[in-house]
Amino acid sequence: MTMSMLERDDLLTAYAVPDRETPRVRMNFVSSIDGSATLHDRSGGLGDEDDQRIMGVLRELADVVLVGAGTVRAEGYSGLDRPLAVVSSSLDLDARSELFTKAKAPVMILTHDGVPRARREALDAVADVISCGSASVDLHRALVALAERGLTQVLCEGGPHLFGDLVSADLVDELCLTLSPVVVGGTAGRIVRGAPEAARRMRLLHALPSEAGMLFLRYARAEV
Repeated sequence: MTMSMLERDDLLTAYAVPDRETPRVRMNFVSSIDGSATLHDRSGGLGDEDDQRIMGVLRELADVVLVGAGTVRAEGYSGLDRPLAVVSSSLDLDARSELFTKAKAPVMILTHDGVPRARREALDAVADVISCGSASVDLHRALVALAERGLTQVLCEGGPHLFGDLVSADLVDELCLTLSPVVVGGTAGRIVRGAPEAARRMRLLHALPSEAGMLFLRYARAEV
């Protein structure tokens, strides 16, 4: 069965979770077949319409989309119709940007106590700024803060450094990985950066090919 044969309801079933009350972090990334996380500095350059369909389904199933500030600056994220949580250790975000002025759902910024007061005050006016640590962002505390707001199903879309931090903290429950049928070369990084090297086993839940050669993989945390 290929992606083109699946309707929206089929995809919602394929990516459904068994228990929405249990907090879950699901990663959604795209990679070339030679391991590049970007093409011309953007992950979107590796995707296609089917990849966008999957992203739409995953966002529909999520309570909140979690991203790093660098990914927001690179990819945009204005006009998202799902709550958005941005991890930022510096609060280097423009309160006048379309991320905030065109937001269709609440925007939260996950940061720490040590950020400059002036930056926090500027962003407090346009977003829910949440402190999740004294000198750095504690991702465990960040996820608790989201769950306290009823946002238990977390979809993380990047970037690689945030993925690495979540892996290091053992907080990744699922990975939805799109393999794009291109060889990129160059010096672009992988989808995970910064995590200590170790074999963290995951189990394959499904593999959906597309007629264009894309492969949509869904992995879950391996059962112990």
